[in-house]
Amino acid sequence: MTRSEPTLHKRIRAEISEQILSGRWPPGHRMPTEQDLMLQYGCSRMTVSKALAPLVDEGLIVRRRRAGTCVARPPIHSAVLDIPDIQTEIVSRGEPYGYELLSRAIRASTPEDDKALERKASGPILALECLHLASGRPFAVENRLISLTAVPDAEAVDFDTTPPGAWLLGFVPWTQAEHKISAINASRGTAKRLLIETSVACLCLERRTWRGHDPVTYVRMTFPGSAYDLMARFAPRGEGNSQAAFGRT
Repeated sequence: MTRSEPTLHKRIRAEISEQILSGRWPPGHRMPTEQDLMLQYGCSRMTVSKALAPLVDEGLIVRRRRAGTCVARPPIHSAVLDIPDIQTEIVSRGEPYGYELLSRAIRASTPEDDKALERKASGPILALECLHLASGRPFAVENRLISLTAVPDAEAVDFDTTPPGAWLLGFVPWTQAEHKISAINASRGTAKRLLIETSVACLCLERRTWRGHDPVTYVRMTFPGSAYDLMARFAPRGEGNSQAAFGRT
């Protein structure tokens, strides 16, 4: 072992983490083998293993015997409740999925934007409003903020045809997510998009995601109350995991 190896594992870990959190290594990316890393850094297998183990614990990478190591694919529903991807949910029920980009703007963030993203420093954002449809009928209105400081590549994406949630899930790794669920009455503009009265109860889902300490996106999804409901199944502690899911009524 060389003198540098006691701290070299920290350097290897930091450099791999940077590749992942920067998005240069997207979810599913096949990483260099342990042998490759040993040759690259001139170190022992033990040092490489010591560098990779914390990344496994943090959920950034997945190590499989014989299959190798790849960047983890965090599931969209890994935080508290199972919230399926809208397009997948609609198609799985045998309905045609539709999507419309209603507005797109790149601008400096406002204090309200920074509060929604839960970030301390202001910066450029991409603000999107989208409409999701099932069998040609409005299903959900999506209002989303994407931090261009954290995800500069989002500026060049054609969200006219690509739903932002699906793109973020496939190309931008995240390490932490937060969900908030509430019952609301839609604003006049949202009610008009959903073809409902403002007095109609709606289900509101808010999600924030972070990559390391950097906020990535904030999204607010509004569903007519008659289109979505919340179901949960629980077992006594110690007798299995609780399960919760949203289902179309």
